[in-house]
Amino acid sequence: MTMYIAMNRFKIKRGEENSFEDIWKTRETHLDKVPGFKNFHLLKGDSNEEYTLYASHSAWVNQESFSTWTKSEAFRKAHKGAGQNQHMYVGRPQFEGFEIIV
Repeated sequence: MTMYIAMNRFKIKRGEENSFEDIWKTRETHLDKVPGFKNFHLLKGDSNEEYTLYASHSAWVNQESFSTWTKSEAFRKAHKGAGQNQHMYVGRPQFEGFEIIV
């Protein structure tokens, strides 16, 4: 069985890191009820003068499970109000999807 990793990269303005992390720590993801979902992590990367890099990392049993979730009510609930925090971002989040081969 193949696994699939879905990642979003976020460039968060310096000084907004705690607020960004709090949003992720307290939000309702609804993922625990989604077929094919394995786990989720929020990763914090390096900083420069302008932003700190973050990546959301979710693992799925396959790409189809992830794709099905993106069209679901659970997805809409998990992303409700996401646009309210655009002031924290440098640019738009960048999606990357990966099939695990080894």
